[in-house]
Amino acid sequence: MGLIKYKLGDLIEPCDERNYNSKYTLDNIKGISTDKEFIDTKANMDGVSLSSYKVVNCQEFAYVADTSRRGDKIAIAFNNGKQAILISSIYTVFHVSKKDILLSDYLFMYFSRPEFDRYARFNSWGSARETFNWEDMCDIEINLPDIPTQQKYVDIYRAMTANQQSYERGLEDLKLVCDGYIEDLRRNLGTESIGPYIVPVDERNLDLTVTLAQGITIEKVFASPKQVAGAEHSAKIVRKGQFAYNRATTRNGEKISIAYREDEDCVVSSSYQVFEIKENKRLLPEYLMMWFKRSEFDRYARYMSKGSAHEFFEYNDMEEVEVPIPDINIQKAITNIYSVYMKRKRLNEQLKAQIKNICPILIRGSLEEGK
Repeated sequence: MGLIKYKLGDLIEPCDERNYNSKYTLDNIKGISTDKEFIDTKANMDGVSLSSYKVVNCQEFAYVADTSRRGDKIAIAFNNGKQAILISSIYTVFHVSKKDILLSDYLFMYFSRPEFDRYARFNSWGSARETFNWEDMCDIEINLPDIPTQQKYVDIYRAMTANQQSYERGLEDLKLVCDGYIEDLRRNLGTESIGPYIVPVDERNLDLTVTLAQGITIEKVFASPKQVAGAEHSAKIVRKGQFAYNRATTRNGEKISIAYREDEDCVVSSSYQVFEIKENKRLLPEYLMMWFKRSEFDRYARYMSKGSAHEFFEYNDMEEVEVPIPDINIQKAITNIYSVYMKRKRLNEQLKAQIKNICPILIRGSLEEGK
C-alpha cells in the first residue's frame, strides 16, 4: 500500500474534561516525567482545589508544553492503564481521533523516540520559557504505514512492556515483604530512639582532595547536584558508610532528602547534615536506611520540621527518631532481602530503558515494511 503522509493535527484532537464534580481525589493526581511516564506529583497539594484539574482518561495522552530546563526532552505520557488520572490544568490532553489511520500505541512509540524530543525542543518558542504548544504538535508531519503493519510492531512493543510490568509487579511483592516485616517488628518489638547509636560528622573539604560533588534526591539517593559544591573549602565530606541529608524540608514534595553513602567519598553542601553509626553498636546502617525510605519517616520528618519561611529537620530531631532494633542477625536477614529488591529494581529500570531504546527501531522497521 505504501506510506502516507499526514498532518498529526488531522488525526488527533484535544480533550478538556475537568474534575468539577470532584469525582477524582488526591489519589488520582499525577505529574509527567521526561521519561514519558505519569509519576507521583511533587507539588504541595495542601489546600489545593482539584475542581479545575484535567482528567486524562484511558487511551489519552498528556504533555507539558514548557520544554525549558528539561534536559532537551519533552514530558509526555500515555494513559494505557485502566483508571483515569488527574493532572494540572496547565497541561495539554488529547487523544487519537482517527483510529482507523493511527493506533494510539503506535503514536506513543513515535513520541518515545529521542528524535521526537529533539524535534519538540527545536520547534519550541519563547523567551524566558520556551513552549511546544498545541499548534506545534498539530503541525507535525508523520509518515504512516497501514494499520496491520502498525499493529504488528505495536504487538512487539506490548509484549516487551507486558514482560517488564510482570517483573515490576513481582518487585512490589518483594517490597511488601520487607515493609510488612519491619511493621511487624515495630508492633511486636517496640521502638527506641536512634540518638545513642549515631554521631554527627563535620569533616570539611579544606584541601579540596575530594572532587566528586553530590546532591541528594527525595528518592533517597546521591545524584549530580544542581549547584556544584566540590570547589568550595566549606563543602562537607561524606565518607563511605556515612549518612547525609538535606535539613531543609520545605518545597520538597513532603519528603526528606536523605541517603547512605555506599560508593566512593563525595562532598555535599555545607548546609547538609552528615552522621554515622557509632562503632560496635547493634544497628546496621543498611537496616536504618530501610527505615528512612519508608513513607512514614517522610511524614514524621516533615511534621517535626520547624521554621518560618523555611522549615528544617535538625540533627537533634534525627536523634529522636524511633525504630525497632532487633537482633543483628535479623537485621542482616531483612537487609539481604531488601538488597535483592534494590538490585532487581535497578534491573527493572534497565529493562524500561531498553524498551524505550527499541522504539526508534520498531518505528523504523514499520516504515521500511510499509514502503
